[in-house]
Amino acid sequence: MRNEIAYVAAAGLIVWLYLLLLRGQFWRVAPQTDLSRATDPDHWPAVVAVIPARNEADVIGRALATVLGQHYGGRLTVVLVDDESEDGTAARARAAADACDGAARLEIVRAGPRPGGWTGKMWAVAEGLAHADRIAPDAPFVWLTDADIAHHPGHLRRLVRVAELDRLDAVSRMVRLHCERFWERLLIPAFVFFFRKLFPFAWVNDPARRTAAAAGGCFLVRRDALRRIGGVAPVRNALIDDCALARALKREGRIRLGLANEAQSIRPYRLADIWNMVARTAFDQLGYSVLALKATVVLMLLAYVAPPAIALAFPWHESALASGLALVAWMLMAAVYVPTLRLYGRAPAAALLLPVAGLFYTLMTIHSALRHWAGGGGRWKSRTHDPRAR
Repeated sequence: MRNEIAYVAAAGLIVWLYLLLLRGQFWRVAPQTDLSRATDPDHWPAVVAVIPARNEADVIGRALATVLGQHYGGRLTVVLVDDESEDGTAARARAAADACDGAARLEIVRAGPRPGGWTGKMWAVAEGLAHADRIAPDAPFVWLTDADIAHHPGHLRRLVRVAELDRLDAVSRMVRLHCERFWERLLIPAFVFFFRKLFPFAWVNDPARRTAAAAGGCFLVRRDALRRIGGVAPVRNALIDDCALARALKREGRIRLGLANEAQSIRPYRLADIWNMVARTAFDQLGYSVLALKATVVLMLLAYVAPPAIALAFPWHESALASGLALVAWMLMAAVYVPTLRLYGRAPAAALLLPVAGLFYTLMTIHSALRHWAGGGGRWKSRTHDPRAR
C-alpha cells in the first residue's frame, strides 16, 4: 500500500516538473512591453469596434463609455449589436453615448433572427461586421470587445501600435477579470492560470507552433485577415468562439496574445456564474470525448488533489517517501501559481489553496459532460446551442 501511494505522489511530482520545465513557461507573468513602445505608426488607421450585447443594461453604459472615450489618433466607429435584449440595453447605450458626447460615433443595430447552426454571440458579431462593412468599409481594423469590459483610454492606441509595428493579423489581450468576492478570489486567478496552462502564450505567439488562442473581451483583428478566412462564418457554431477564431487566423498569418492591465471585466461573478461559464464549454474543449474526459479528471486529481491529500495523510499511511514527494509537488504547484496571484493582488499564501480550486474545476468539467448528455451543454443567457448541429 505504501508503495502504491508513493507511486501516486511521484506521478504528481512528475506532472508538475513537466509543467514547470516543458509547458512554455506558461506560469510566468511577463510585462507587456510591446504595448508601451514609444514609436507610433506614421498614420493611425480607422477602426470599427463591434460589441455584441444581450441583456446587458446593468453594465453597458460604463463599458460603452470607455470604448467611446478612447484617446485614439484615428477614426473610431462603434457598432453595438442589440441581440434581442429585453432589459433596455439599447436605451442605456444611447444614454451613455449622449452623456459622453459619443452619439455621432455610435451605431446601434438590432440582430436579426438567428439562423440554425449559429451561436448567439457569433451571429451578433456577424451582424455587427455586416453593418460595419456598410458604414466603414475602408477601416483596416475591427476591434471585438464585450459589453461588460471597461478599457483604459489609451488601450486601443496601444493595440493598434503593436499590430502595425509587428504586422500582426490579430492582437488579443486577456482582460483582468472581476476578483473581489470570496468565490472570485478562490476561482478567478485559478481560471486565468488554467487558461494559460492550456494555451501557453509563448506558444500562441510563436508562428512555428500550431497552438492558437484569444480572449474575446479584447480582440483586435485586421480586416483583410478576417476576410481571408471568410469572416466569422467558419466558427459560427463554436462555443469557445474566440479561440476558434484565433486558430483560423493563425493558419493564415500571425497573432499575439497577452495579459492586459488596461482593461477589466466590470461584472461580478457568483459561484454559479463561474460554474456555468466553465460547464458550458469544458466538454466542448475536450472534443466531447469520453476518453479525454476520463484522462482530464485523472490528471487533475493526480496533479491537484493527490499532493496535499497524501502529504496531510502521513499519520494514516506512514510513508515518509510518499509524503515527501507529495509535499514537494504541492510546494512546486504553489510556487508556479504565485505569479498569477500577484497579478490579482493576492497574497502568495493563497497558493496553498490551488488544490481546492482544482477540485472545483474538475467537478465543473464533469458537470459539463453531464449537461451535454442531458441536452443542455451549450446553454447560456436563456439559449441552448446544440453542438450536434454541426
